[in-house]
Parts: sequence; C-alpha cells; structure tokens
Amino acid sequence: MTARLRDRRLDAAPSRAQTIAFGASGFPTQLMTQTFSAFVVYFYVTHLGVAPGWVAAAMIAHGVLNAVLNPVVGAVSDRFRTPWGRRIPWIGIGIVPLVVAFALVWMPPELPTAGLIVWFLVVVAVYDIAYVVVVLNISALFPEIFRTTEERARGNVPRQIFAILGMVLGTAGAPALYDSIGWPGMAVVLSAVCLVFLVWSFAGGMIERRVPEAASEAMRWRDQLTYTFANRAFVPYVLGSLCVQTAIAVILAALPFYVRYSLHAAEGEGSILLGAIFLTAIPSIVLWSAVVRRTSPRSALLASVAVFGVAVLGYLLPSSVLAAALVGVAVGVGVGGLLQLLEVVLAQIIDDDAARTGHRREGAYFGVNGFVVRGSVVLQAVVAAAVLTGSGFDAALGDAQPESVDGGIRLMVAVVPMAFCALGWLCFFLYPLRTRD
Repeated sequence: MTARLRDRRLDAAPSRAQTIAFGASGFPTQLMTQTFSAFVVYFYVTHLGVAPGWVAAAMIAHGVLNAVLNPVVGAVSDRFRTPWGRRIPWIGIGIVPLVVAFALVWMPPELPTAGLIVWFLVVVAVYDIAYVVVVLNISALFPEIFRTTEERARGNVPRQIFAILGMVLGTAGAPALYDSIGWPGMAVVLSAVCLVFLVWSFAGGMIERRVPEAASEAMRWRDQLTYTFANRAFVPYVLGSLCVQTAIAVILAALPFYVRYSLHAAEGEGSILLGAIFLTAIPSIVLWSAVVRRTSPRSALLASVAVFGVAVLGYLLPSSVLAAALVGVAVGVGVGGLLQLLEVVLAQIIDDDAARTGHRREGAYFGVNGFVVRGSVVLQAVVAAAVLTGSGFDAALGDAQPESVDGGIRLMVAVVPMAFCALGWLCFFLYPLRTRD
C-alpha cells in the first residue's frame, strides 16, 4: 500500500476517474462545514438552552483557533517532504479524527451550561485541527493537479457539484434527520457518510505532481508572510472572499430562525429553503464554468457576487415557505458562481506568485486565505448574537416571541448579507489580474 501511494504521481492531465474521485472530497467537507455553520448556534441555543452570548463567545474562540491553524498548517505542508508527497500524509492521518470529532459536537452528555460550553470548546478544538489538516491539504492539491483556467473550470465542476450535494444533505437533510432520529442519530449518519466519501476520494483522486525541487523549495517563515500579504492580487481577493463567505454564513445561521419565527413554519421545512438554494446552484455551476472560460476569472466572479447580493434582498418579503423557496432559487444561482469561481481565482493568484518568486506555495496561500476567511465564523456569531439579543429573542418563550424578533431575523437573513456582498464586490473590482490564465 505504501509503495503504491509513493508511486502514484501525476505527470499529465488527470483522468476523468481521478477528477471525479478528487471532486468527491467536496461532499463530506461541505456536509460538515454547512451543517456546523447552519445548525450549531440553533442547536446549542434552542435545544440545549445556552444563552446566545455564551454561544457567540464559544464560536469566536472556535473561529480564532481555526484561523490561527490555517497559515501554520499551510506553511508546514509546503515545507513537508516525504516519499508520498507534501499533502497526502496529512490527509490520510486526519480523516478519522475529523469525522469522530464532528459527530461528538452534536452528542454532548447531560451537563450544566458551563459544562456544555467546555464540551463545545474541547470537541470543536479537535474538529478544527483535523479539519484544517485535511481540507487545507485537499485544497492545496487543486491548483497543482489542474494547471490552466480551462482545466480548473472543467475540473472544479464535479468537485463543486459534490460540494453542493454535501450542502443539501448537511443543511436541507439535517433537519429531516434530527426530526426523525434525533440529533445524536443525525450525527452518526452524517459522520458515517463523510467517512465513506473521504476514503473513496483519498484512494482514487488525491494524487500529487512531481514538483521540481527548485519550485517547491522551502521559504523562510518571514518571507512567506511578506510575499503573501504584499501580493496586490491576493489582498483584495481575500478581503472580498471574507465578505461573501460571511454573507453565506449569516444566511445559513439565520434560516432556521427565519423558518420558525418569521414564516411560522415547522422546523423541518427549513429543508425546502436550503434545498432551493443548493439544488439551483448545481446547474448554475455549469453555467459559471462556461462564463469563466469565455471571459476571465475576475469578470465572472464580479457577476456572480452581484447576482447573489441582489437576490438575497428578496428574503425581506415572503410570508410563506413557498415564496421564500422561490427567492432561494435566485440566491442559488449566485451561490453556484461563488462556489465555482473562488478557488479558480485563488489558483490564478498562486500561479502568478510562482512565476514571480519561483516557489509553488499552495499551502501558504490557502492557509492565509483560511486564516482571514475564518473570520466569517466570528462575524456570523456576532451578527446572530447582536440581532437575536437586540430584537428581544428569548428561547424560553418558544414560538411566542415579540414582533421585533421577526424584523430582526429578516434583517439578518437579507439586509446584512447584501451589505457584505456589496463590500465583497468592491474588493473584487480592485482585483488586478484581468487575463484568463
């Protein structure tokens, strides 16, 4: 087995089977990410009775740890040398701890509030470490396996389709699961599914190229940060990415509250709203793949952010689940573009950096990007806590919330994401690389 892994190196374009297997990694990683983002605040506040402020503080600690881990793991991965490559060993080691820790987030023992917060912090710390080790190294393989905008636009399609299917199961399917078999049952089912897909992807699609030693030579830590933050393409990109990912995170966190307290529907009907977004995003990925091949990564990304930002304002109006689902169809078109294009643009930045510095530093760029973008978790938690507390939300009141709660939730699901999208669009407008490759 170790000899086979050592000998698996990519010299030409990946095969269709390798592309699909690599793309399968998008399913479990997004399943875990979106389930956590969409329901962890709701679970700990509504079902466990933890005050929103305490949950926000725990989420901030989670976001800070995850952010710090990203650049450290990325830089170490770039400098790592084994017969099996730079990335593959990290991924193989981290898969089992990742899925186990994810399950335990939703399976706390009976504890007082302080104990629940401690449980959350400890389990999520393990989850964060394993997640960064696995997902960052998978992401760093993407620009290495696919080398041109044409290859990346086509090669990213199966990965993002798998990712959206993971989002559908993780966010639209999760309410149906916890309604029928409870939160612990949901955790076991989703974790088992994640393990199967990660093993398939690892065995069939995670293959490294033989990077020339001169191009993969380790760079000093100070130089890593200096070159990264001095890159005039990376800075507007990463700030724009932070904004749009915060917009998505806020929507996902707000939708369970929106369904129950604004639309006055059953919790399980959140699946309809989330499904409308992500099922629409699947065909839109193919659309945005064609757009970026005919224009440029910058132009396509600006268009997708504009579509997303305008569409989310529609959540201000609906009074029924069906009307809100129709808004979600428009939102899904923009989400599909963001999923397809953000990594294509970052890969273009990495190529430009390699041409100027002589070093291929996928780990460093994805790590620093992760460091900044993880701020979306903190911003999401702050927005949710501020809106819920400011509008007078009280979990003890059940469905009998004051009228101000409806207004606050609609603000959180529509106006706040639109504002973040506007800031993100301005950042991407300043992105200087306007060529296709």
